[in-house]
Amino acid sequence: MTTRRLVLVRHAKAAQEGADRDRRLARRGTTEAPAIGRWLAEQQIAPDRAVVSPARRARETWTLAAAELGPTAEPELDERVYRNTVEDLLAVIRETPAALSTLAIIGHNPAIQDLAIAFDDRDGDADGRRQLVEKYPTSAVAVFAVADPWAAASTGTLVSFAVPRS
Repeated sequence: MTTRRLVLVRHAKAAQEGADRDRRLARRGTTEAPAIGRWLAEQQIAPDRAVVSPARRARETWTLAAAELGPTAEPELDERVYRNTVEDLLAVIRETPAALSTLAIIGHNPAIQDLAIAFDDRDGDADGRRQLVEKYPTSAVAVFAVADPWAAASTGTLVSFAVPRS
C-alpha cells in the first residue's frame, strides 16, 4: 500500500493594508516563509504538487518556502483555495493525479484549519491535534499520511503539526 502525504500550509504573516487578494507578506512573513521550506526539507518532504491560492501573500509564502526545498513542483494557482471552503479544498485533493505522492495546499484560514480538523482520523499526533484545534497560526504546517487514493481521500493520520519560525 502506498502512503500519500497531504501538507496543509497557512500562508505566512501578511501586511494589513491593501485589497485582500493583493496583500503582501509583512516583514515578519518574509522571514517566516523560508522557515516553512527549511522545516519541510528537514522532514524530507518535497511536494510533487503544490496548489496555491492566487492571493499574493500565499504565492509569496510558497515562493520563499519552495526556494529552501531545492527542486520541487511548480505552483498551481487555484481559485478554489482562495475561496476558502473545506469542500473546495477536498475537491483539489481528490483531483490530484494518482501517481503523485505528496500534495501541498497553501491557503488561508478558516478553511485550512477546518480541513485539518475534519480530515484528521485521530490516530496520529494527539499533541499536534490539540495545537491545531486551538490555533492554526500563520506559517503553520500540518502533515497527514493518507492511505486512500487521492480520488477517495477523506481522512488521514496527522503525522506532525509545526509552526516553523526563523
